[in-house]
Amino acid sequence: MKSVRENSRRPAKARPKAAARVDWSYETAHESASSDLTAVVGANLRRLRVKRGLSLEKLAQSSGVSRAMLCQIELGKSAPSINVVWKIARALDVTFSALITHRGDTGTLVMRADAAKRLTSHDGGFVSRALFPFDEPRRVEFYELRLGPRMREPADAHPAGTTENLIVATGRLEMTVGRQTYALETGDAILFEADVPHTYVNPGDRETVMYLVMTYAEEIT
Repeated sequence: MKSVRENSRRPAKARPKAAARVDWSYETAHESASSDLTAVVGANLRRLRVKRGLSLEKLAQSSGVSRAMLCQIELGKSAPSINVVWKIARALDVTFSALITHRGDTGTLVMRADAAKRLTSHDGGFVSRALFPFDEPRRVEFYELRLGPRMREPADAHPAGTTENLIVATGRLEMTVGRQTYALETGDAILFEADVPHTYVNPGDRETVMYLVMTYAEEIT
């Protein structure tokens, strides 16, 4: 929840060309992204980057996210897409939740649907909602995922030992893990090692809703 997430690799000759064409529409989230979450991600990015003694240039090199975009995210001026948050998390060697978490009081929390913080893909077709409190990074994360009709969301490999346990609540899903594709109908579930590229595809004409439990090998902060 990326992403968000990239699937099978492009031919070697095509990759440099694609990288050269990366633009704001690719790197930023859809306009529906939560503005308050944008500030949280920005603050956490700066805190974790400084803690690790990384300059914006070094983080840009290791993450594949441009220095300009990292700067905009830190300032809270750009909402990163799910894919970009995942790239930054991997480069910083932290969990996804470490970037979307704000520090607060612990205890019983009710997370109202109308106040939910959501991350989106750059085209708005893939939406991830965290279903756990934003209190601290954790080893197990729970998400609601929504994938629009005929949409495709690729995912990069996550850290070694990461697993995803996903159930399709409504709609259909074609889940590609590595080179193998699995067709899932409503009610079907899949458990897989997510340390390889994987892709979510909605082959149907209506939105697919999924619930995902992501477990990391060990907690990293």
